[in-house]
Amino acid sequence: MRAKAVWGVSDLTHSAGLFRPERELYFSPDPALSSEADLDLYIARRFLPWRHDGRRLLIAVSYITPATVAWLRARYGRVRVVPIGTAELNGAIARRFRLGLSRRAVYALDKSKPELSARRVFSRSQATIAFCLALAAAAALTIAPVTAIMLLIVVAAAGFVLSIAMRCTLVVCDPPRRRPPPALGDADLPVYTVLIPLYREGEILPQLVEALSAFDYPRDKLDVKLIVEEDDGETRSAAERLSRGRFEIVVVPRSLPRTKPKALNFALPFARGELLAIYDAEDRPEADQLRKAAAAFRTASAETVCLQARLTIDNADECWLSSLFAVDYDIWFRSLLPGLNCLGLPMPLGGTSNHFRTDALRRAMGWDAFNVTEDADLGIRLARLGGRVAMLDSTTFEAAPARFVPWFKQRTRWLKGYMQTSLVHLRDPAGLSAAMGLRGSAAVFFFFGGTIWSALVNPLLWLIFVFFALDRPVPVAGPVNTIAIVSGLGLTVANLALAGMAAVSRRERKNLRLAFDSLGYVLYWMLISAAAWRSVWQLIFRPHFWEKTPHGRKV
Repeated sequence: MRAKAVWGVSDLTHSAGLFRPERELYFSPDPALSSEADLDLYIARRFLPWRHDGRRLLIAVSYITPATVAWLRARYGRVRVVPIGTAELNGAIARRFRLGLSRRAVYALDKSKPELSARRVFSRSQATIAFCLALAAAAALTIAPVTAIMLLIVVAAAGFVLSIAMRCTLVVCDPPRRRPPPALGDADLPVYTVLIPLYREGEILPQLVEALSAFDYPRDKLDVKLIVEEDDGETRSAAERLSRGRFEIVVVPRSLPRTKPKALNFALPFARGELLAIYDAEDRPEADQLRKAAAAFRTASAETVCLQARLTIDNADECWLSSLFAVDYDIWFRSLLPGLNCLGLPMPLGGTSNHFRTDALRRAMGWDAFNVTEDADLGIRLARLGGRVAMLDSTTFEAAPARFVPWFKQRTRWLKGYMQTSLVHLRDPAGLSAAMGLRGSAAVFFFFGGTIWSALVNPLLWLIFVFFALDRPVPVAGPVNTIAIVSGLGLTVANLALAGMAAVSRRERKNLRLAFDSLGYVLYWMLISAAAWRSVWQLIFRPHFWEKTPHGRKV
């Protein structure tokens, strides 16, 4: 047991010459005694050289064992070991190596695997292909406008219908019902790290602390870290006041890009848990979710490196927008992701309620600080590295934006991140196919590319359909008119299929009023299309800009 392996303060004071921590650690650590080259060593062994007292080196240690003391003496010679709290030690290391940790948080993936980083928006080959396609389209419209218009309509409609067809296929997949794994006793549960990035979340922190306090998990095996920005004094003060020492507060130095993945990367080196979960400030996970995840990992194959819990909107009755947002989430987490899981295809993550094997997450270099939908990207990167993402039979509740502007900004960011993820993983189709196989590569292309394509062309196809259906006088006719009408019919069927998916998803939850609201999903998709076109503009001019979505029921 851990309690027997750790020396008490009184034991170490007697045998190792310890002094009172408050006196010995009154001054800040001497930066000349520690090196960034040994940063990983300090974090792994939980110590930091502090100061010289004239005769011996004072070392602060948060996890003291006889082996630790012997190792420190072998490495540094004459030492005095002083106990320090884990949070205090991590804070001291973070302050001492703030620049180095910030650089790692931002550039680790880009330096290690630049081909998998979204820091560069377009590769040279992608830019060349895009330019050539635009040039060819302009030339075709000039030389043979009728044929060019016919081809453009066919390509737009075909891509849209194929995307919806793939979604329908995923919806009808019926994952096999498996018996839940046996629950683990407290003694068998691993240490679990919970990372919660916060930015301007002071108002919602009481709700968050209540949700964290409700976890059915041994407190001594919970490593909860509230990640706050250095210049967000309000949230930091609220976190310190409400946590009361139960949760560790990680302060992220100010740097660009200011994104959620950068904050998560900054805190990742300090994670103590064998398993690690991500939550947003507004999340309310089921109390036994960590226990369920630990049990699922215990019985899963080694290739299963991540579990995704379901997200459910609990303010669907607030307004039409929140109702359709809830429909969207139901389709995503109750149909599409389980369908991908059923077919053994790579799965994009949902941004929160992700549970990882910590070692696998570190091998994947954490999150891409330049990708504004870092969750979806990480799910595909884990698959490229041979890992597997599976669904976890547990639910996390959260509130949807109830006003258009926050919803619109959030949707813009999500779609821009999907574009970034598609560009990153399709830079080298041969390499993607070699890593994930033909089925996996096709799934990435059609799932991500199809989502973006359908959102972009949806309003254009409606305009073309209505324009030709009204039999307006146009400079082209004949086959163009026929193709437009046929494409419009396909568009209508596809949009009805979207509404059908929404209704079926809601019927599973026995909410008939919301199933009726699903008929408005066609209009909801038009709003998504507007966000998609805005995300194209941002991808070109502000690719790494993170639009903050305020959380809470007043949003």
